[in-house]
Amino acid sequence: MGELHVLSVLVTGANWGISLGLVQNLLGMPSPPSVGLCSLSGPHGAASEVQNLVSRHRNLVIILLEVTDPSSIKVAAVRVGEHLGALLDNETLEDMTHVYTTNTIWPLLMDQAFLPLLKKVAQGSPGSALSCSRAAIINMSSYTGSITDVYVWEYGQVVSYHCSKAALNMLTKCQSLRYKEDDVLCTALHPGWVQTNMGGSGPHKLPLTVDESMRGMLKVLSSLSEKDTSTFLDWEGKVIPW
Repeated sequence: MGELHVLSVLVTGANWGISLGLVQNLLGMPSPPSVGLCSLSGPHGAASEVQNLVSRHRNLVIILLEVTDPSSIKVAAVRVGEHLGALLDNETLEDMTHVYTTNTIWPLLMDQAFLPLLKKVAQGSPGSALSCSRAAIINMSSYTGSITDVYVWEYGQVVSYHCSKAALNMLTKCQSLRYKEDDVLCTALHPGWVQTNMGGSGPHKLPLTVDESMRGMLKVLSSLSEKDTSTFLDWEGKVIPW
C-alpha cells in the first residue's frame, strides 16, 4: 500500500478529538501536505493543541468557520482558494436540529462552496484516475449511520445521531454520482469507536485510540481509487453495509 500524497487538506472541526488527531497524523507523515488547513468552530474555540501545532508547523493554517452560517462557509472557501486538494468533513453537536445541521446540511453547503476549487485541482492533475491525491471529498461518517446494522444501539439510543449519519451517507452516495464526471472521489469513512470525549466512558473500554484510528484511516485514504468512490468504509478499509 502506497503512502498518501496530497498537496493540501482541509480538516473541519479540528478543535478536538478525531479531527485534531487527524491533523496531527497528517502533519506527522513522511511527506505531509504542503498546506494543511484546519477549521475551528463552536465552544472549543482555538484549542491550545492547535495553536501549538501552528507554532511548530509553518504549513498549517487556521480558518475560523461557523458551521451554521452559510456566509462563514463562503468566506472560508475564499480563504482556502487554490490550496484545496481534499476535503475531510467532521463535526458533531447535540440536539436534533443542530445534529442535522452539523452532520448533514453543512457538509452539503461546504461541498457546494468548495466544489469549484476541487474541480480546478482535478482538472490540473495528471492522469484520469480518481484518488485522494487528485481531488476528494471524504465525509467522516459513523457505523451508527448503517441502517442495516444500527451499530452500538445497545450502548445508547441517540436517534438524532444515527439518523443524521444515515443522511450523511446518502449525501455521500449522491455526491459520488454527481461529482464523478468532475473527477472528484467521494467516500464515507467510519473512524471506529474512538477514545474521545464524544466516544463516551463507563464500564466499556473503547477499542481504539485517536492515533490508532487516524493511522488506519491515512492508510485507507492512500489506497482509495475509482472503485472506492460511492462506498462506506471503516478505518481498516472494510466495507460497511449502508
